[in-house]
Amino acid sequence: MTLIPSPDTTTTVQPPSLVAAGRFIDGLAAGDLDAVADAVADDVRFRALLPRRQLELQSREAFRSTFDTWFGNADHWELVEAVIGEVGGRIHLRWRLRLTKPDLGPGTFVVEQQIYADAGPDGTLRDVALICTGFRPEPS
Repeated sequence: MTLIPSPDTTTTVQPPSLVAAGRFIDGLAAGDLDAVADAVADDVRFRALLPRRQLELQSREAFRSTFDTWFGNADHWELVEAVIGEVGGRIHLRWRLRLTKPDLGPGTFVVEQQIYADAGPDGTLRDVALICTGFRPEPS
């Protein structure tokens, strides 16, 4: 995570966009989908390219409901890897989760997702575009 110097002191502060990105990833790590949803704007524009379909939604509630559908009833949840950065002024997040989820079948699955997003004036993520691998069975 990039830190920028504060103009008046020797301390460093994080840009607001990266603070929201950090809250998002911290929520994923904790399995706290409310914290994940709190990192996005109330009127978030959310687009997702999924293995079998595309999704376009516009509200924090719809965003939260989608993440609940994907991850809400996982028996085990582990954040394996996460990256936070910026690309041309846009926020970039990437994460990989390992989980067990009864409705996917027996065994362990991995899923990797990436987001590119803009930050609003309040620091929340606004225009969010996600791409997803789908839930892939992990070899035993």
